[in-house]
Amino acid sequence: MHRTLLLAAAGVMVCSGCSTTESAAGDDAGPSAASPSADHGSAVRAAVTAVGKETARIDQEVELTDGTDEYVLTVAGGFDFAGDRGRITVELPGGAISRTDEIFADGRIYVSGVGGLDEGTWGSVPRDTAEAHYVLRAPLNDPEHVLRQISAMRQVRREGEETVDGVRATHYRGTLDHDTLTLRMADDTRKKTDDARDLLGADLPVFADAWVDDRGRLVRARMDLNMSGAGSTVTMDLSDFGTPVRVTAPEAEATVGATDVTGILMG
Repeated sequence: MHRTLLLAAAGVMVCSGCSTTESAAGDDAGPSAASPSADHGSAVRAAVTAVGKETARIDQEVELTDGTDEYVLTVAGGFDFAGDRGRITVELPGGAISRTDEIFADGRIYVSGVGGLDEGTWGSVPRDTAEAHYVLRAPLNDPEHVLRQISAMRQVRREGEETVDGVRATHYRGTLDHDTLTLRMADDTRKKTDDARDLLGADLPVFADAWVDDRGRLVRARMDLNMSGAGSTVTMDLSDFGTPVRVTAPEAEATVGATDVTGILMG
């Protein structure tokens, strides 16, 4: 029973396809061996705020396992966090639908390459109504959702200096509480996650890591849930800060309204 609820909460099984339908924390800084009174959570929040004023390339890897099989999705593209615009590609090699493209512009998320859409047609979803259908997945792969969760890390401690893609960075580690884990989850997924927490008798063990460069910017974020070998790990790297990101929303005649876009590629 314990394992069954975890697998349901983690949502790690890859679906056969995706579909569209027409129609929608705080931080308690923990102690550090080097400086017991340091508020390392504030350093992480400041690093997220710094990224929010930038453009950047994002490269994300999502590892999902049920304890037997493992699936790896990748999310990559450019994002203007200050302008709330970007374009990303989501890939799952070997999946029934192996790739989808997404455009973030004008308060909407446009998706292509999913079931139920003709070639050349984009589904249009209000960005603020998109929901997560799997644990540690962002609604429609929205990278700002990852930043929001990382900024809510609790019990944050400094792990030391490391190199991330050739950049020296300070590594911080903490945890995510249940409210942060279930942020913007669809009701059915939230219920399964709530049930798993109730059975465990405590918040699910979600660890969060942040790497901050010497200019105070987040360059890597990672969240991880693992119980009895089943779980999910999400790693997002940020690079090429300041590079222009040019995004054009699809023409109106090439879009159809959608309030629900589902499937493992969609988060």
